[in-house]
Amino acid sequence: MSMPMLGEKFPTIEVQTTHGPMRFPEDKRGSWVVLFSHPADFTPVCTTEFVSFQNHKKQFDELGAELIGFSIDQVFSHIKWVEWIKEKLDVDIEFPIIAGTDTLAEKIGMLHPAKGTNTVRAVFIIDPEGVVRTILYYPQEIGRNIDEIVRAVKALQKSDADGVATPANWPENELIGDRVIIPPATDCDTAKERSAKYECFDWWFCHKPQ
Repeated sequence: MSMPMLGEKFPTIEVQTTHGPMRFPEDKRGSWVVLFSHPADFTPVCTTEFVSFQNHKKQFDELGAELIGFSIDQVFSHIKWVEWIKEKLDVDIEFPIIAGTDTLAEKIGMLHPAKGTNTVRAVFIIDPEGVVRTILYYPQEIGRNIDEIVRAVKALQKSDADGVATPANWPENELIGDRVIIPPATDCDTAKERSAKYECFDWWFCHKPQ
């Protein structure tokens, strides 16, 4: 097993989770998945992230994307932490959390030795075919922006559905708003046609309504 890269199949892992044993990504085939690691249970930044992931779960559900957490804590620690979050913060964590190992975390790119012995805040967005489409990394001291992860899933789905690209900060881009970008022409005839067919800054930068 080697660290998964963009465009590659996520390697098969057999793990224990708070929802029971899982063979991933096979058990989630047909769904988008946001697999994210956190440094440790019962830590303040991770707790804020889990509450935020749960509060955004409806948005992920609407996108057909499942959430799965991961750290190298044992499963009984995950269970107790979920209970604590419910008791103290009145938030039900409804997604599974994987009880990983140091070896597994390192092999799939969640453990960076220069940042300590806990997993970093890695995010893998995996498509319904089990292919890694986005990888995000954050250090232990910085909590993630969950809205950006939702945005990334939406953008990937838009790109797949319509064969387009999305601009910076989409759907609130400073130049073209919520419009999408047409892939650049790859031959001279198509380049000549672009300006007549779409709104363009130049033939290589054309856009259209989403």
